[in-house]
Amino acid sequence: MSDARTKAILLIAHGSRRDEANQDLVKLAAMLRERCEFGVVEYAYLELAEPAIPEGAARCVQAGAAEVFMLPYFLSAGVHVQNDLEEFRNQFSQAYPEVRFRLCAHLGLHPLMLEIVLDRLNEPVDESVE
Repeated sequence: MSDARTKAILLIAHGSRRDEANQDLVKLAAMLRERCEFGVVEYAYLELAEPAIPEGAARCVQAGAAEVFMLPYFLSAGVHVQNDLEEFRNQFSQAYPEVRFRLCAHLGLHPLMLEIVLDRLNEPVDESVE
């Protein structure tokens, strides 16, 4: 049971009180569903928004995932990435012993990050915002 249909991606972001900010993760999940081979793509937030991380993990398991890739949508390896997400991974491994939970690296200084930064610098700047 190790084909792509039994694998899930759980995108994890911090979460915001602003719904517009949270929608970025929802849109990214939709884009991944269209483009990748994983059978399940879910999203969850650490705090301030729903669904919470345990709910996202449960959705992956309920969808039949045998392996869940927890992908932190974070730029820095702060306390949340270093400690909180590892703690969640351990909890899920105990709660769902038949499922393998893998904590992926955060976005950080991936080689393509430079290209993203340069691309943003070349976009028009809205000078009406002061």
